Amino acid sequence: MQEMECSLLRPPNTSATVEADMVRTVSAWRYRAPKHHYGQGMSERHHAVDQATLAVTAGRPPRTPDAPLNTPIVAASTFVAGGDIEYAREGGPTIAAFEELVAQLESVDLPTPAQAVAFSSGMGAADAILDLVPLGGRVIAPTTAYTGVAARLRELGDRGAIELDLVDISDTASVLSAIDQPAALLWLESPTNPLLERADLDAVLSAARTRGLRSVVDNTFATPILQRPLNSGADVVMHSATKALSGHSDLLMGALVTSDADLAESLRGRRTLLGATPSAFDAYLATRGIRTLPLRIERGQQTAALLAERLAAEPSISRVRHFGTMLTIEFGKDAQRADRVCNATRIWVHATSLGGVESSLERRRRWPLEAAHVPDDLVRLSVGIEAPEDLWRDLHEALQAT
Repeated sequence: MQEMECSLLRPPNTSATVEADMVRTVSAWRYRAPKHHYGQGMSERHHAVDQATLAVTAGRPPRTPDAPLNTPIVAASTFVAGGDIEYAREGGPTIAAFEELVAQLESVDLPTPAQAVAFSSGMGAADAILDLVPLGGRVIAPTTAYTGVAARLRELGDRGAIELDLVDISDTASVLSAIDQPAALLWLESPTNPLLERADLDAVLSAARTRGLRSVVDNTFATPILQRPLNSGADVVMHSATKALSGHSDLLMGALVTSDADLAESLRGRRTLLGATPSAFDAYLATRGIRTLPLRIERGQQTAALLAERLAAEPSISRVRHFGTMLTIEFGKDAQRADRVCNATRIWVHATSLGGVESSLERRRRWPLEAAHVPDDLVRLSVGIEAPEDLWRDLHEALQAT
């Protein structure tokens, strides 16, 4: 019997109570403090708005006669003086629409709406947070994490910019013990990339908050549809919007979301000074992609659960992990077989990254930066929206052929 770790998630609580002054849409030309317009046809009463509805309705222009339904791509580097933008490194209307949408999705059930800050990549977002750590500050981070962030943390640690303390985030006692010592930042991934380890977010974030320790949770894998760390006490939620949020493998973007207005302003300042502002075109594509996020996550995780069950019965597979739309499989330490399977599929795309409408797979240790404790034969699979039986047939035939 093969080992299988399976986590089929349900959206935590996908309704929000929204009052007239809290349904936030983007005023056409305001960035720092966009005016919020209540949608036509909505009364002054409280409304329970499902997250699937927010994905479609949030971040829209005001409903005035002949107004566009979507915030247009504003292709300008310079704006007329006297407003809140003036220069595109500060942001712009198309970027603000994306930020409003992501903020609302992460704000469900929060007493105060969060703010989002968009970046030109996930690494740009990560570096903005790390740039706020004081020189020599202690950073607690997972032993397994996204390779880019892990490499950046090691680089900062090696040159003495930070004191890096790596912990197994699935071992709650170890994380709590690390938090007991003075630190500047707690960086979490849950689930981790690619081992799909999960942290007890309620426990560790509560402890961090009690000790005044700033916390960040990379929510790229789960998305706000399956997990909202701000509700558990995180100070900042990070997304590589390149992946599941935008969902079409056609852009690079990142985002940081926080309920702390001062921190949000600091992060905007880092974005401006570090030159990490996304393009209006990418922000437009990302906003359009998020409109179908709930549907894509629902379809992907249902298919992933089916595949996890069938893969666990395959004699050549020694271990299966599953979380949401993500899977990993191992081949009994046979890395060459793993490579052959990745190269034998016809529907599954042998490619890096994840979260697209297309299903993809890769052996993670083919990348030199991947953590040495990640099994050499581990293949990460990102499940898209194709027909489940087609995906299974393609994968099963690749397993049989190799």
